Formats: sequence, structure tokens, C-alpha cells
Amino acid sequence: MASNSSFAPPKLSDFILTERLGSGTYATVYKAYRKGDSREVVAVKVVGKKSLNRASTENLLTEIEILKTMRHPHIVQLKDFQWDADNIYLIMEWCSGGDLCRFIRSRRILPERVARSFLQQMACALQFLHERNISHLDLKPQNILLSGSVLKLADFGFAQYMSPWDEQSVLRGSPLYMAPEMVCRRQYDSRVDLWSVGVILYEALFGRAPFASRSYAELEEKIRSNQPIELPPGARVSKDCRDLLLRLLERNPDARITFAEFFTHPFVDMEHMPSAESLVKAKELVLQAVQKDQEGERSAALSLYCSALEHFVPSIHYETDRQRKDALRQKVSQYVSRAEELKALVASDNRRSFEEARTSRDVLREMSRDQPRLLAALEVASAAIAKEESGMDDHEALDVYQQCLGELLLALAAEPQGRRRELLHSEIKSLMTRAEYLKKHIKMQENQRDVSLDRESLADSVRSSCCLQ
Repeated sequence: MASNSSFAPPKLSDFILTERLGSGTYATVYKAYRKGDSREVVAVKVVGKKSLNRASTENLLTEIEILKTMRHPHIVQLKDFQWDADNIYLIMEWCSGGDLCRFIRSRRILPERVARSFLQQMACALQFLHERNISHLDLKPQNILLSGSVLKLADFGFAQYMSPWDEQSVLRGSPLYMAPEMVCRRQYDSRVDLWSVGVILYEALFGRAPFASRSYAELEEKIRSNQPIELPPGARVSKDCRDLLLRLLERNPDARITFAEFFTHPFVDMEHMPSAESLVKAKELVLQAVQKDQEGERSAALSLYCSALEHFVPSIHYETDRQRKDALRQKVSQYVSRAEELKALVASDNRRSFEEARTSRDVLREMSRDQPRLLAALEVASAAIAKEESGMDDHEALDVYQQCLGELLLALAAEPQGRRRELLHSEIKSLMTRAEYLKKHIKMQENQRDVSLDRESLADSVRSSCCLQ
């Protein structure tokens, strides 16, 4: 990018343009203040008319057309556009936190929970665009801005109206974030945005893009390769995160995750992202939990408290008023404490029922000596119980439960009527109860961690905003 820092910023009747924030081939972006009492801070994108060719003019007109009618909390707002003899001016919403690229570089890598929060906000904006058949086509960390901890998509200079069946062949975007089909086949559709999301998530988690290279030739060779994308050796991410990453970074667009699958993926989990509805949903669920609690239905109450906390935690992040945030955090801590008490009571109830089932389990094992696959599945079930009771790794224990339940359900489907089928059915119900309880326990731990980390993450957000300005 050429620097024009030695030149004074252009004059605009209603604004005072100050520091230059960045520049590209066709535009330079300035921080500006509105004249008058309000002193509103904005970003002004200045496009020199002489620098425009036919293609860039079309891109600029499309950018203005798309942005002037859109209002979304995770898309940078176009407030106005003006022009004079020399320039076209896009007056944009000001985002004080800089861009995601600088944020990642200042931290080197982001914790999975932070990357997931940013991904949820990106998905929310992309869903809004997808419903209107708009593709961004230049998603990269430099085009994602931060206002506090709120993420906003920016720079729609390459955006296009594209129905799901539309294809394009014009090369757009930055090679490091460009989908292979855009580079290799020169034919692509809206699914290229999903590839770019995968690259951004990969970079946020591991500090570099999957095709990070020392030269353009090396980058092009990696893009054109048929080798599947792999996570860095020793990468410590959750199973859902790993699954989403590899499905987003699928080279073949026909095998890549679809937009519908992306929006409903458990790692994206848009239902539980911070929003104005989070507190409403949380209050509805906690009222049901209190009612079940009063009626003595401990397990149902615990489940409802856990569900309520999944909405309460995002509501804390969404709340901006410090006093209301603190009051909400105290209330949530009370619900966490009651859920912990219920968890202990339910665990005690479950232990008694599990002990009662032990004799039946031994009988079932003896009756399965002639069925090696069923016997092996029962041994895996015993290993799952041992892992759970050791308390060493709840996630690993849950994985083993799910593994043995898959095998036992297949065995149940093939088992004829008789005593062994009855015992097998009872054993599966018992194991499902244990697995469900373990899942609630894991969720409780996550909710407690999120509540305790909320104050820390809020402080981090404030510090980051300050250092990036």
C-alpha cells in the first residue's frame, strides 16, 4: 500500500478528517469528527475518482447499494455517502477496537471460547447476508472490525448479489483467504465465504492461516495441492470445533459444509450467542426450574437450571450497564449454587439406582458369553463407568459412554425377545441416565467457568480496546 501520510486529508463540509487509518489501491480511510456539538466519531472512506476503472466503479456502486439499506449489529453501518469533483466519500460507523487481524496478533492465539464468540457473531452477520443472497467474497481478519467485544463485518467492496445457484469467475479477495475453487477453477459460488470463515477461525486458534507461506509461489502451490487440510500437531480444540474446522476447510465445495449446516452446527450454537433475547429465554427457563424444584422433581429441575444458565451466561456478556451486569452476575451465581446442590442430590439418587442395577449387569454379562461383540460393548460400558467414577476426564468418559451406547443399541435391535433383551434394554436405559447426568455435570462446569471468567474477559476486552486504538 502506498503511503500518502505527507499529504493533508481532503476537506469535507460536515466533518473534520484527522488521522489516516489505512489505504488501498482505490481508497484511503480516515478517522473523522462531525462538526458541531455532537462531535460524533466516524470513519470516512475516501475514493479518488481518477483511480477508478470500470470494474472498481461497479464494485463501489454495489458496495453502496448493499450497505445503504442494511442495518445489522454485526455489519458496519454506512451512515451516508457524498462526493465532490475529486472524491467519493463513504461515511461509516466508527469501530474503536481496530480490526481482528491486529487483535489476533496482539494475543498471538485466541482461546477457543473467544474464537467461538467471534465466530457466532460472524455467523449471525452471514446468515443475514445469506437470506438476502449477498456474498461478501473478501472475508479476512483485516475486514472484520471490533467495537469493544462486538464484531462487525466491513469492506463490502467485492460483495455481490449471488443466488445459491449463481457462479462467478472473476478473481476477488486475498489469496491467503481465497477458496481453492476460486483460484484453481475460476468458477465459484457463495460457498467461498464458508472457506474464508474456516481460514479465519483456523488463524484465530493457531496464530497462522492454514496456507501460511514465505512467498506467493509457495502459497499458490499449497492452494493448488489436493492434500486435505490438517490441524497443527498437538492442536487442543474441542471435538465440535475440530469437526467444524475440517468441514469448512474442505477443498471440494460440493463436499464442504453448507450454509444451513454451518448455521446449525453445535460449535456455532447461534441459539446461545449473546443477544437481546438471551435474558428473556433465561428467565422463562429458570421459572420452570424453580417450579420443578418446589415440586421435588430434582432431575428435571437440574436440567432446566442448566438450560437457563446456557442463556444467562450470554445475557451477562450482552449487558453493557455495569450495575445491571453485576446484579445479573450475582443472580446467576445463586442459580449455579442451587444447581450444584441439586447435582449432588441427583448424583446420590443415581448412585443408589446404579448399585441396584449392578447385579442385573453381571447376569447380562454372563448371558452374553456367546456374543463376543455384545460382550465387548459391555466391557466398554464398564470402562466408561470406571472413567466417570475416577473423575479424571469427564469429556473422555462421555465419549466412551457414547461409543458403547452406539454398539449396545445395535445389539438391542438384533436381539430376539427374551430375558437377555430385557436386561440389555434395562442396561441401556441405565447407561443413558449416567451419560445424561455426566453431560449435565460438564455443562455445569462450563457455565461456572464462564460466569467466573466473565469479569476477566470484560477486563481483557477493555484493555484490548485501549491498546488497539
